[in-house]
Amino acid sequence: MRQLLAHDLIENGVNVKSQCTLPFYYKEIKMDAGFRIDLLVEDKVLIEIKSVELLAPVHFAQTLTYLKLSGLKLGLLINFNVKALKEGIHRVVNNL
Repeated sequence: MRQLLAHDLIENGVNVKSQCTLPFYYKEIKMDAGFRIDLLVEDKVLIEIKSVELLAPVHFAQTLTYLKLSGLKLGLLINFNVKALKEGIHRVVNNL
């Protein structure tokens, strides 16, 4: 799903990066490939893709953690395992 969404966005002229590594620091040690962002749109919006029966609190926590580590403010958590896609889109914010 990630690749299809990225393809459609790119086709419409949107700058999208897929599977971006997100480094983090632990006690002054840089961990280069600690986490992977599913999609990064225009270097401003983080998108995490899921396909699960029900989103759990850990999915929202993961998205918020990625926002905090990246310094981004806005993220979307999208679950594709729903009847209507609009039911699966959740906005996650970092200190807005």
